[in-house]
Amino acid sequence: MLLSWLNNFRPKAASVNGWLAFQLALFFLPSSAFLGGLFLLTSMIYGSRNATQPYFRDKWNWSFFIAGILMLVGSFGAYSNDLAWAGLGNWFPFFWAFWSLQSYLNTSDARRRAAYCLLAGSIPVVVTGLGQILLGWQGPWQLLGGLIIWHIDSGGEPIGRLSGLFDYANIAGAWLVCVWPLSMATLIQPNLKIYRRIFILILTFALVKALILTDSRNAWGGLILAIPFVIGPSSWFWLMPLLIILLMPVLLAVAPGVPLGLQQWARMFVPEGLWSRLNDMRYIERSIASTRLSQWKIALQLSIQRPIFGWGAAAFSVLYPLITGQWHGHAHNLPLDMAVSHGFPATILVVGTIITLLILSLRKVILISNQSYSQKHLFDRAWWTSCFILLVLHGTDMPFFDSRLNCLGWILLAGLRTMVD
Repeated sequence: MLLSWLNNFRPKAASVNGWLAFQLALFFLPSSAFLGGLFLLTSMIYGSRNATQPYFRDKWNWSFFIAGILMLVGSFGAYSNDLAWAGLGNWFPFFWAFWSLQSYLNTSDARRRAAYCLLAGSIPVVVTGLGQILLGWQGPWQLLGGLIIWHIDSGGEPIGRLSGLFDYANIAGAWLVCVWPLSMATLIQPNLKIYRRIFILILTFALVKALILTDSRNAWGGLILAIPFVIGPSSWFWLMPLLIILLMPVLLAVAPGVPLGLQQWARMFVPEGLWSRLNDMRYIERSIASTRLSQWKIALQLSIQRPIFGWGAAAFSVLYPLITGQWHGHAHNLPLDMAVSHGFPATILVVGTIITLLILSLRKVILISNQSYSQKHLFDRAWWTSCFILLVLHGTDMPFFDSRLNCLGWILLAGLRTMVD
């Protein structure tokens, strides 16, 4: 019975085994990078055999292929030595995944089923995260004979911030805010039985609570940003003014230049933990080298020095301490970090292709004349929104370096590619 249910909504181009492996990959991905990655690799192999068109016939693959060649050539003279070769693993398998996973996502029903799998698989992230903060749960916990190991830090990582099954609170926040649009679409979809809607409502409330407890400003911003895109433009005439009114006290509480009396009044309505986090008062005494602006400035300088092939993957983590005396693993901005590692041509090819794909799919699923709350339009808007939020997050952070979020990003991009068709 379960196998029959899992075979539902299988696209014609997808094999039975590949479709099963793909759904299991989405379900296990948040809980176990090993199991999620194993099932994802299996689905990629099947997907390559049943691809709707050969790799090089699809022009969307060309830019990724050329970028891969540039990355490979640049690794021979990389300053970061062996790290440069290891860093290619963050890109090459996913250039393949972008093409091979499209056969599982080329219908709206298949994307909706994928959204359900991701949402169901995120339940352990929510439960363990809330237990970590509210009940003091602590790992490691082992499941399936050690195939799944959950390293849960008591009190969160950093202390007081929910990290759940992830290494750091910002990464947990990135995962939760990417799943949030899918959860919202599941909750407000039409013709949902009442007991299912109640369950989804409880899950969505818990997910939002966990997201807030990550104390991630990026995740908080994504939480608000997702709402108008998922709801759709037909509601913007009343939704946007409402959001502005609700957010106005927060803006007055943290914006520079606001008269002191007005700011103190606004802070009466905004939790202190929120406005103090948003204006960075907790970190007011930290060194300049710890700030995003310093990291972006150094990254730009380094990329200009080697503009064609870059310094090699992970070079920023080697060079930044030599320049500033303080270690940071990345530049907190994907295009800049990629330019340092692989040069401007490869960066423009990859980032430019992703942005173009996002814009074209925006016209297909968001800016369409006949907006509706049908499952097709609703879940496609949610899918696009999840991808858009993850892209925005990479402007000020690098969740890309978490393997589960990297997998999620390329799965979302593969889905957008099928929407463009």
